[in-house]
Amino acid sequence: MTPTIEATGLRKAFGKGDKAVHALDGLDLTAEPGQVVALLGPNGAGKTTFVRAVATLVAPDAGELHVAGIDVRRQPEKVRQVIGLAGQYAAVEPAMTGRENVEMVARLVGQDKRAAKANADRVLAQLGLTDAADRLVRTYSGGMRRRLDLGASLVGAPRLLLLDEPTTGLDPRSRIELWDAIRDLVEQGTDVLLTTQYLDEADQLAHNVVIIDHGRVIASGTPDDLKKQAGRDVVEVHVRHVEDLPRVAEALGALGPDDALIDEGTRRVTVGVANGTDELMGALRALDPLGVELDDVGLRRPTLDEVFLTLTGQPLEEEVSA
Repeated sequence: MTPTIEATGLRKAFGKGDKAVHALDGLDLTAEPGQVVALLGPNGAGKTTFVRAVATLVAPDAGELHVAGIDVRRQPEKVRQVIGLAGQYAAVEPAMTGRENVEMVARLVGQDKRAAKANADRVLAQLGLTDAADRLVRTYSGGMRRRLDLGASLVGAPRLLLLDEPTTGLDPRSRIELWDAIRDLVEQGTDVLLTTQYLDEADQLAHNVVIIDHGRVIASGTPDDLKKQAGRDVVEVHVRHVEDLPRVAEALGALGPDDALIDEGTRRVTVGVANGTDELMGALRALDPLGVELDDVGLRRPTLDEVFLTLTGQPLEEEVSA
């Protein structure tokens, strides 16, 4: 089966000479059909440049890039026929109804009036917006606007949907509703390339997570695969009193190669360990002489946040360039 996205040795630099910024530096990436692929990377890693290249908005300097088997550099107009793009913020017209917004986009992509109406009805129903279709968009919630934006990007029935930070600024309930909508889209045959700053979002949605750093892929796999690659479990201790955190962190720091991490807001101390069950018993023995009151002690797999920090050496931050 033809990959949805296939990139080989992809390179893109901005500027010239010593001042050139190599946003993509030999990137290799394959996205198979029927998946949500989440693209993660620290500030300036190159993920936004890659999405722009897939969307034909940026031309690679070197390498090969195909979308649904179509060469992006040689046939960009054909690529545009099989993709949809939704940016960070809903690009909808508040003075029009939801139905009018979607029908307008359908006409802009070349559909006749009858087809535009039928396809608008289809995507509005698909995203649970039929009841609100004839209301002005200015009356929509933020989550409804994001779903409408998705609908507009889907009206041309794209094979691949590019989502750039789709839940930025949404409240928790709206985020969950949008996640459900994205899952439904994939079940109905739309492949998704997702960039996100929320690692729990990648954990929830992605079949495959690709981590980019300095313009190259440094790790990829399912969320569970990546957690296994981190090679460590995590001992987590929740203390009753915040003033006990430093003593607990000092005691747990002896269990692993890295210092224990303190989160004062949740009154938790975590430390990565190599031998989970054995080290949990060691943690209990280390804490017993301290006489501190504990609310919980547990052993868990690392989160994607912790995997990301292990692989890149830095936390995930909003990418503002490259």
